[in-house]
Amino acid sequence: MTAPKLALTEGDLSTTAADAVVVGTLQGADGLELAPGAEAVAAAFDGALLDVLGTLRASGKADELVKVPTFGKIAAPLVLAVGLGKSAGEEQVRRASGVAARALGGKKRAINTLAALHVGAAAEGTLLGAYSFTEYKSDKGEGPVAKVDLHAAGSKENKAALKAAVAIAESVAIARDFINTPPNDLYPASFAARAEKLATAAGLDVEILDEKALKKQGFGGILGVGVGSTRQPRLVRISYKGAKAVKKVALVGKGITFDTGGISIKPAAGMDEMTSDMSGAAAIVATMVLAAKLKYPLEIIASIPMAENMPSGDAYRPGDVLTMYGGKTVEVLNTDAEGRLILSDAIVRACEDNPDYLIETATLTGAQVVALGKRTAGVMGSDEFRDRVAAIGTAVGESAWPMPLPEELRADLDSRLADLANVTGHRWGGMLAAGLFLREFVAEGVQWAHIDIAGPAFHTGGPYGYTSKGGTGVPVRTIAAVLADIAANG
Repeated sequence: MTAPKLALTEGDLSTTAADAVVVGTLQGADGLELAPGAEAVAAAFDGALLDVLGTLRASGKADELVKVPTFGKIAAPLVLAVGLGKSAGEEQVRRASGVAARALGGKKRAINTLAALHVGAAAEGTLLGAYSFTEYKSDKGEGPVAKVDLHAAGSKENKAALKAAVAIAESVAIARDFINTPPNDLYPASFAARAEKLATAAGLDVEILDEKALKKQGFGGILGVGVGSTRQPRLVRISYKGAKAVKKVALVGKGITFDTGGISIKPAAGMDEMTSDMSGAAAIVATMVLAAKLKYPLEIIASIPMAENMPSGDAYRPGDVLTMYGGKTVEVLNTDAEGRLILSDAIVRACEDNPDYLIETATLTGAQVVALGKRTAGVMGSDEFRDRVAAIGTAVGESAWPMPLPEELRADLDSRLADLANVTGHRWGGMLAAGLFLREFVAEGVQWAHIDIAGPAFHTGGPYGYTSKGGTGVPVRTIAAVLADIAANG
């Protein structure tokens, strides 16, 4: 997609030519308030801007948008007043900037005064809010605003924040593009090829295992899930090593390019959304590209399994026993619990690299959506690292909640035939049971976190904040922030 060009500016707002100026509003204790950064615009209105906004019934609530013509009081013909809610934190600035960017579609230039509060958040919100996926549309629409000036000091710190924010937003857009690409064009081989092209361009090392290599090396989970499709599975390995690497981190992401449920076929209603079942893999590919751009002082190795789960005469069946990579056996009770099977192979392979940390993400269970809704990810794993990942995710605006791995549920994964079954015989704690299954394949001593993004990865409603309809790119920003935290604190 075409993205707005961003620049820092300290020009006089009253005389700078632009199509619109963005200001923030707040729900103050005594009513509507203007957010810091809007002083020059307010002065040009001789203090009457708040009264005008009040007349237009502005309240300052989050995601509110009110347009005010300037009648020549400033050079720009339009003021966009966007609500921040009750505080002006980074996430509020990010969301408000996203709302403004979406309203600025087709404009040539705008000025965003919210950058006075948080440059990075204003930049991220602007780029993510302006995102749209029009690859398959005959009419591409008017396109995003061409340029946005972030009204803030051109300090070294602000320049660094802008550079990082642009890199992060670009990587989120990479993940969104992958997710929004239909499965007839994005299947294991094409996904692997596109990932390789991006990673190679970023200077990363790439290895792709096709079905022959997977069979030779014993990746029974990936092969079992993918065997029912004519489009055979892949395992993509992407490696990055920064200068003076302080820790080694393994990343794993679920790449089911389409999930019918296999023989345990899903209901037809809503099955089209299963084009997003590779969101975890998309996030990991995008994060590896980001790692190369931001040059984390870490060694990071991604293991990304890709398969299409289809019913056919060759498909794996309920009752089959698969021998996973590393030798453990799994009795398949439900072919729609396929994500954990390909992830387990990848986790074992990732642990062979002896990482200090392992972060894995997947659109894994409907139970995640039942428990936490469509916008909050469930995080499981090593207690300390799990809590760290969940807290960091929430801090960057990707809501996450730490979840337990109750030992009493583990016995429900026992199998009469194999080392374990891929599902329990009941519906209770489905998200947690999936986490317990994955834990069986994590090497001793590795701090790990599993992020279930079944709800947050794909948005089916109308746009809000900086989130558009379709793929969201969650949890790219969470993982990026966790990597930065590991680089800084070990």
